[in-house]
Amino acid sequence: METLILKDDQIKRAADFLADGQLVAFPTETVYGLGADATRPDVVKNVYAAKGRPSDNPLIVHVDSPEMVWQYADNRYQTQAQKLMDQFWSGPLTIIMPIQPGALSKEVTGGLSTAAFRMPNNQATLDLIKTFGKPIVGPSANTSGKPSPTEAKHVYHDLKGKIAAILDDGPTVIGVESTVIDLSAKVPTILRPGMITENELMNVLGDVASDHHKVSQKEIPKAPGMKYKHYAPNAQVIIVDNVQDFPKAIKQYQNEADTIGILATDPVLEQLSGNFKTYSLGEDVISASKHLFAGLRALDDTQVPIILAQGFPETGHGAAYGNRLNKSAGQQHFKTQGEK
Repeated sequence: METLILKDDQIKRAADFLADGQLVAFPTETVYGLGADATRPDVVKNVYAAKGRPSDNPLIVHVDSPEMVWQYADNRYQTQAQKLMDQFWSGPLTIIMPIQPGALSKEVTGGLSTAAFRMPNNQATLDLIKTFGKPIVGPSANTSGKPSPTEAKHVYHDLKGKIAAILDDGPTVIGVESTVIDLSAKVPTILRPGMITENELMNVLGDVASDHHKVSQKEIPKAPGMKYKHYAPNAQVIIVDNVQDFPKAIKQYQNEADTIGILATDPVLEQLSGNFKTYSLGEDVISASKHLFAGLRALDDTQVPIILAQGFPETGHGAAYGNRLNKSAGQQHFKTQGEK
């Protein structure tokens, strides 16, 4: 199969591919998604196959309006959900709610009675959904477990020959996936942190909890990113929590490898020298989140065996960055020799 690169003036062609049961990658403000007709189980199965994704990992349903959600979701949660939609949609917030009986297939929900809904803040994709006329599923458009794609070229690298087309709208603006909040819980619960923070959600809903439990092998996760390995390049990622430790970390790991990769902000990179590959995360945690996945991919392309990545305090916007980086590193943090 030839994978076409489509531009914003070819949205009708992208919608035609979806109507024909094909897979089309689409841009959002967070990462690129892998789109398919959310109402066709046979087509949704192809999303799992293209990504190599476990079939019990539920998919996010992308819509072009709140009204489209209520064709499928149970309206008992409409008051709470509408508050969130009014404040944050279109935007990087995914809302989990119970669905109407039989409204969506188990291929979309992972067999649960809930589904995740999102209205992305990207005009090309909103136009695509409107033109298509139905919601589309949209996991990240990458090989399962690898860093999420923030540019069309990342999608092409992973999925060329496996999908019909990529709707290219340039690099994404945010760079990490949406915040996921579960309204079906006793207390609205954040299942995945993103750029919409816990404090922002509390300002709208009042009490909000966060779910940090480790999902067991027999448990079906309610949201993407909770159970399986995610965001990992081929290189081993090591998180350096204290930027003052970078020289010690470089010295320690250069004893194990001829060349290593450094993923850090400009102020940190300016203080370092030596034989290593670098990728800039910009100036702060916001820009670091935007460039994290692209940086992991770029350094991985240089075939370095180890990437030392700058950590940030996991509060506010740092929660989303830390969540993704910890998973990409398998929770591996730099410790000086002899430190436990």
